[in-house]
Amino acid sequence: MTSKILVDKRDGVGWVTINNPARRNAISLEMWEAMGAAFADFSADGAIRCAVIHGSGDKAFASGADISQFEKNRSNAAASEAYGKISKGVRDQIMAFDKPLVAMVRGFCMGGGLGLAMTADMRISADDGVYAVPAARLSIAYDAVNLGNLVHLVGPSKAKEILLTAKRYSAAEALQMGLVNAVVPVAELEAAVADITDRLVDNAPLSMRATKLTVNELIRDAALRNEELLDSLITTCFNSADYTEGRKAFMEKRKPVFTGK
Repeated sequence: MTSKILVDKRDGVGWVTINNPARRNAISLEMWEAMGAAFADFSADGAIRCAVIHGSGDKAFASGADISQFEKNRSNAAASEAYGKISKGVRDQIMAFDKPLVAMVRGFCMGGGLGLAMTADMRISADDGVYAVPAARLSIAYDAVNLGNLVHLVGPSKAKEILLTAKRYSAAEALQMGLVNAVVPVAELEAAVADITDRLVDNAPLSMRATKLTVNELIRDAALRNEELLDSLITTCFNSADYTEGRKAFMEKRKPVFTGK
């Protein structure tokens, strides 16, 4: 769909690369649509156990929405609503992705780029990471999904600080507030993410799916939780061939081989 989103599959890991380094990986409407297609493909591919999203080059994960498109696609409330339906729809799709997702962050991770990173289950940052939501400098109002993710990660008071001040935060500050899971030197970033994906590829897919979906339900209002889903996730795991394999491998003191069934 666009050369600005690159998709690859390697050793059970789906890779999405935001490939717009000339604009510090700013995200256009076409790029959102291409990301949606990538994650739909990963969802349908049983060989993919987890995914990683990252930016090309060494300057940015994603610096936000491509402002050069604002005049065309977000010139007023009606146009912005149409744009938002697509970008929010893709973020909703990524959040519904039931396999583990890791955001590997270098450099600028700002605005819509941070919103994208927050759809991941884990964010691993290089120590050159820079985080901000500059909405207050553009007179933009963020949707409830973006703000909800931010509040869940850092709490309401810190979320207000981030949004109201439009301040830029270092990777160390992002780690301290809980915005990222870990900060490592730039030279160690890929190895740190590989350590995680190697573990994810080896782990039981049904168990990881159950964990991800259960945690997602637990952060919802109790009255809105899908209790039937939560019960079915447990039943599916305990009735699976992978559960039998896990028990046998433990007794036989060997590495289990899981199939996701």
